[in-house]
Amino acid sequence: MTDTTVGDQRLAAETDLRGLGIFWIVAGTIALASSLILTVEKIHLLEHPGEDLNCDISAFVSCGGVVNQWQASAFGFPNTLMGIVGFTIVVTLGVLLAAGVALPRWCWAGVAAGVTFGIGFVTWLQSQSMYVIEVLCPYCMVVWTMMIPLFVVSIGQVLRVYAPAAALTRVVTEWRVLIISLWYLAVASLIWFQFGETLWA
Repeated sequence: MTDTTVGDQRLAAETDLRGLGIFWIVAGTIALASSLILTVEKIHLLEHPGEDLNCDISAFVSCGGVVNQWQASAFGFPNTLMGIVGFTIVVTLGVLLAAGVALPRWCWAGVAAGVTFGIGFVTWLQSQSMYVIEVLCPYCMVVWTMMIPLFVVSIGQVLRVYAPAAALTRVVTEWRVLIISLWYLAVASLIWFQFGETLWA
């Protein structure tokens, strides 16, 4: 392999990482903003019990119908606080990547652990929201929408770091748009089959 080829591959890898960093900044900022807004809404509801929130759209689409449930504080404190911390880390790492800083190998293991926990927790919250509480929180759904591509794209990069030649790595990185789209479709279908036209009732 020539020096030119190696240089081109290194440049492509650096470009991909900068692109990942920009994606982390955008997705992380959107999810962070939603977590912050939902925290403010939670505080407002504590100060004014029973009052409608700005995100209370219908009987089935309502922040107020979710934030008072125990699932909204699954670890004894509001889930939004985890979101604020977690998505702040995502944005910070995104800034580092976008600036061309190379993350150490161990950091990618942390990324894998973080996004895996995140998507697992979000999936549990989705099931609780749809089938137990039977109310959808708008700002929660924004976080869901960001967490799915964050997981798929981030795991793809983690696989490129630890198993660059594996078939799974190629599938996740080359078909990530399809994977994300099908995931969105699956969640949207579950919501429709559960709530249907009653969403806006």
